[in-house]
Amino acid sequence: MKVAFATLGCRVNVYESEAMAEKFIREGYEVVDFSNVADVYVINTCTVTNMGDKKSRQIIGRARRLNEDAVIAVVGCYSQIAPKEVGAIEGVDVVLGTRNKGEIVYWVNRAREESSQIIKVGEVLKNKVFEDLNIEEYQDKTRAFLKIQDGCNRFCSYCLIPYARGGVCSKPKEKVLKEIKKLSEHGFEEIILSGIHTASYGVDLEEQVTLVDILEEIEAVPGVKRVRIGSIDPTFFTESVVERIVKLKKLCPHFHLSLQSGCTETLKRMNRKYTAEEYKAIVEILRNNIEDVSITTDVIVGFPGETEEEFQTTYNFLKEIRLSKTHIFKYSPRKGTKASNMDDQVDGNIKDIRSDLLIELNKKNEKEFIENFIGREMQVLIEQKVKDSSNLYEGYTANYIKMVVEYNNEEIIGKIVPVIMDKCCGEYAAGHILH
Repeated sequence: MKVAFATLGCRVNVYESEAMAEKFIREGYEVVDFSNVADVYVINTCTVTNMGDKKSRQIIGRARRLNEDAVIAVVGCYSQIAPKEVGAIEGVDVVLGTRNKGEIVYWVNRAREESSQIIKVGEVLKNKVFEDLNIEEYQDKTRAFLKIQDGCNRFCSYCLIPYARGGVCSKPKEKVLKEIKKLSEHGFEEIILSGIHTASYGVDLEEQVTLVDILEEIEAVPGVKRVRIGSIDPTFFTESVVERIVKLKKLCPHFHLSLQSGCTETLKRMNRKYTAEEYKAIVEILRNNIEDVSITTDVIVGFPGETEEEFQTTYNFLKEIRLSKTHIFKYSPRKGTKASNMDDQVDGNIKDIRSDLLIELNKKNEKEFIENFIGREMQVLIEQKVKDSSNLYEGYTANYIKMVVEYNNEEIIGKIVPVIMDKCCGEYAAGHILH
């Protein structure tokens, strides 16, 4: 029996897909690429935007065309938010939410045996238990994602995630450390700690433990050379937190601090818990204390009520603080959120114009950031061969600059190597390995 996975959305979904794949392998399944004919297709969905829902539906259709007799299982955030809608899509056999992915093999087998559709989506808002969806045998050998937290208590006015994932649930510290040690034994040199709202790690645990405590304990684990934090709320970085993390040699100097808008008035309507000035102050604290730090972010354009003046404030803010990379999203109304019912919804053409302006600004900022390191020796974790190339490999520096190098042996994959950066090639850099 063959199973194929399609994963949309965040790093938490990436981790959970690998954990589900392992469960299929233990039951005798072979995991194949999604473009192949398989007996089971698993679509791990995202519902952050309408586009995520649309992509999920397109992938379901593709799976059915590949094998009309396959069992198609749709899991994750889209399923959690709209189980009936997902179940009504032609060809869907199994619908699971966000907190019962560990049972996927059982439900897939049952759907096949009974030749009937199964929908198992429970209530998540009151769920306070972390689902132990662990990985025992890792397929990849470069960077490892480790899910340490799930859920969110923030309820930003544009976001459905608290309704899809429920409240904050954290993985107990001893289980996190056990998995870290296991990753080290498997030869991983970089571990990415991920969660839905990673900064809130530990707030729900009886044991008084925070994300900084976990980072300090990982520092002592032999074998692991790099630790990276996934997307994190900027308010996590207080002066006392920064005083502690600057002592950590393994923590990568790269932080993805969600911004969403550079205008405080817009941030208020979004129900974000900081002002633009507070965000700027956090960026300055990090830059003043951490050498070569890279700060990336997300920004939403066209949020309800965003005037031309508010957008210009965001543009000028990003132009001033010059982040190393900014991901631009056009606001997408999500039914069930406060923002979807707000007045002054922004015209789509205006969103396009504002998005294009920020994309061009990002290209300039990203290029300038990369050029700061030309001629410097950088430590690069080589992840894979460049597609359609015989001797080009790509990977990332500790501060998350994509680097391309020449080499003549695939044994380099999964290793951290010293590289001299030679030039900037737009969104990535090219360099040569020091021998």
